[in-house]
Amino acid sequence: MNKSGWKQAGAVILLAVLLGGCGGAGTSNNGNQAGAGNAGNGTGEAAPQACGQIRLAYVAWDSEIASTYVVKEVLEQKLGCQVELLQVDAGPMFAGISDGSADAMVAAWLPTTHAAYIEQYGDQLVDLGPNLNGTRIGLVVPQYMEIASIDQLASDAAVGDAVQHRIIGIEPGAGIMMSTRAAMDTYGLEDWTLLESSSAAMAQELDKAYRAKEPIVVTGWTPHWMFAKMELKYLEDPQNVYGGAEQIHTMTRKGLESDMPEAAAVLDRFEWTPEDMAEVMLEIADGEEPQAAAKAWVDGHPDKVGEWVGS
Repeated sequence: MNKSGWKQAGAVILLAVLLGGCGGAGTSNNGNQAGAGNAGNGTGEAAPQACGQIRLAYVAWDSEIASTYVVKEVLEQKLGCQVELLQVDAGPMFAGISDGSADAMVAAWLPTTHAAYIEQYGDQLVDLGPNLNGTRIGLVVPQYMEIASIDQLASDAAVGDAVQHRIIGIEPGAGIMMSTRAAMDTYGLEDWTLLESSSAAMAQELDKAYRAKEPIVVTGWTPHWMFAKMELKYLEDPQNVYGGAEQIHTMTRKGLESDMPEAAAVLDRFEWTPEDMAEVMLEIADGEEPQAAAKAWVDGHPDKVGEWVGS
């Protein structure tokens, strides 16, 4: 694990210790948290009985920020849960669910992106199945670039020179970064550099280059708001290093279903579309706070939310 990953993992463990007295992973709270849900919610409806404290881990991808905040809003608004969000790298996210220092996540990309983490932690997790279908990862460039395939990065010297033989990446522990390193080996990109940054920094660099009509190669995935804001394309992957279409799965720690059955049931029912996710992502990309964007979406989709809650 890289240094950033160890720091994030340490943060998860420390937070688990600090909050242990409040109940959480491995502990049933039975609605005894600080009177949550006893005073009404200002809408004329009785507030829900508090379900206890639940910790959701997530990676800072725009897609996972959107989905995690929406789930947080539903659990708080409809069940009265106290939700703690833990933003970590991919490795600590899976490690935290497996050892119980986090309760659940809605951010597992399968079968390819997070395959290494499933191999390591899969038997210690409960897979509730997909919450979104039709995802994809790969190398992305603006439509105006005259390149179609990853193998052209090695064969077309002009393209390499134009982007300074750099691929703009995201967090070093992300599954897409592992796949990109494998792609660089497969396609003979030994003289190229994969720059480690963050999903936000990658999107900023892409937006900057796009506005100037400059060439750029980034690690990309869908759903992502950048495809709605810019005309982009995936580079073809003839060696299928990145795999095909994927799903995003919901996973929990073992024992959550018995400890917090109502929350576990909502997590199990949670499923939406790329179009649903895009609504939240675009609001956040346009400057809205994630919590506010999630609340607006939840309030605006009562039928779908009702399916998740079971009402």
